[in-house]
Amino acid sequence: MISKKVFKNTMMLYFRQVLLLLVSLYTVRVVLETLGIEDYGIYSVVAGIVTLCSFLSGSMASATQRFFSFAIGKKDEKLLNTTFTVNIVIYFIIGVVVLVLLEGPGLWFVSNELNVPAERVNAAHFLYQCSVATFFFTVLTSPFIAIIISHEDMEYFAFISIAEAIIKLVAVFALVHLPGEKLEVYGILLLVISIFIMLCYASLCFKKYAECQLTIFYWDSMLLKEMLSFTGWSLFGQLSTAARFQAVTILINQFFNPSVAAARAIAITISSKINIFSNNFNTGLYPSIVKSYANKNNDEMFSLICNGSKLTFFLMWVFALPLLIEMEAVLTIWLTELPEQVVLFAKLALVESLVLSISLPIATAARAPGKMKGYELTLGVLQLSIFAIAYFVLHLGFPAYSVFIVAIFMNVVMFFARLKLVSGLIGLPQLLFIKQACLPISALILISSLFAYGAHSILPSGIFYSFINIFCCVFVSSVTMFYVGLDKIWRKKVLALINKKLFKKEVIQ
Repeated sequence: MISKKVFKNTMMLYFRQVLLLLVSLYTVRVVLETLGIEDYGIYSVVAGIVTLCSFLSGSMASATQRFFSFAIGKKDEKLLNTTFTVNIVIYFIIGVVVLVLLEGPGLWFVSNELNVPAERVNAAHFLYQCSVATFFFTVLTSPFIAIIISHEDMEYFAFISIAEAIIKLVAVFALVHLPGEKLEVYGILLLVISIFIMLCYASLCFKKYAECQLTIFYWDSMLLKEMLSFTGWSLFGQLSTAARFQAVTILINQFFNPSVAAARAIAITISSKINIFSNNFNTGLYPSIVKSYANKNNDEMFSLICNGSKLTFFLMWVFALPLLIEMEAVLTIWLTELPEQVVLFAKLALVESLVLSISLPIATAARAPGKMKGYELTLGVLQLSIFAIAYFVLHLGFPAYSVFIVAIFMNVVMFFARLKLVSGLIGLPQLLFIKQACLPISALILISSLFAYGAHSILPSGIFYSFINIFCCVFVSSVTMFYVGLDKIWRKKVLALINKKLFKKEVIQ
């Protein structure tokens, strides 16, 4: 059963993401217009680390969050205090190690291997240095995000992230008017914002949560060893994912022109922003799964995973289906100039993210036992194999979109790998998951897609009719999810919740 608090937190994060999505999409448009397609392509390659900072920060926070949620579930105050101290030490060390790597091999690669026009090399180097510093401060922010999420105080997380998006929007408007080299100025602005956001999260945690203090030094060598293993393997998994995305972007840069690299960057931006809707649901789901595991309540944990997968997919599908149908119309409205192949890239990137979204609650559950080596090593190798296969495919002369086909196929492979591994870790019955999650999702895709493509083929072309079809896609997806995706018990829960919210009537839980 998904609790009222999980649902409330999910809705809060969902509202947050709607605002962030609108701000982010507009920000990309202004940055693209200000920098131009070539410079935007350079930015996406050289400073790709900046675009991955939020992803890595959230992923690392999820790893750390497991220990905070476990301590809260056990109601162990001393363990909570010790967890905070050990986390601060670990993430500072991680930040320093990554800093050294980025300033060594990373800087050499940017200087010698990237395909950057000669007149843009100095700007690219400056942007890279700002990106490295931004990454460091983002790493230091992760433990504080983990604490807030573990306490399930999503309103604070939502408020700060909304404020961050608004500040970035203001920075983009300022970029248009500020003097100097635009790539360099944009790098400085992102760095300053990252420092400010870190201070906001740290100040809030020190003020609100008792475990966040520096007056008493709590330490536990065994906990350090356990957390280093867990965080290290989790970080390996997340870095392999991040490295794969950025490495494939670099491949595109090596084999094709900057316009194609810009098209991939825009496609990944669209899919990542839509994917955050499902990620946010898992952010709210994570503490409940870990606490259920800590309390040995397997029935509740399995229900959270199966129902969570359906709802995770739906939260992305309701946005993805209209975009898959009307991508060209949406991109034409959004961007003043479309890089080549961007429409096809964006559609394929969305399909990849949809496949991944089904696995998110499974990946969340994998962290509950704290035994990450086998899981992350297997998934990390599969992630990195996407880069290797993509290189081989491009070397054979296949078109740029083939890298997305490779990624989609490998994400299907990783879904079954996750299901098998998590079944061994927590005892999740594989057939139960397929029956309760995969079959309803398949029915949802089939029914809503047939209707959406049918409506698209019947309606005349034009922006007005595109908006009509988008509305129809959202409506049909929602209705299909309600009647096909949800079972009888969940339909009653949703109707009861709607009845309570609209008519202020209390319902029996």
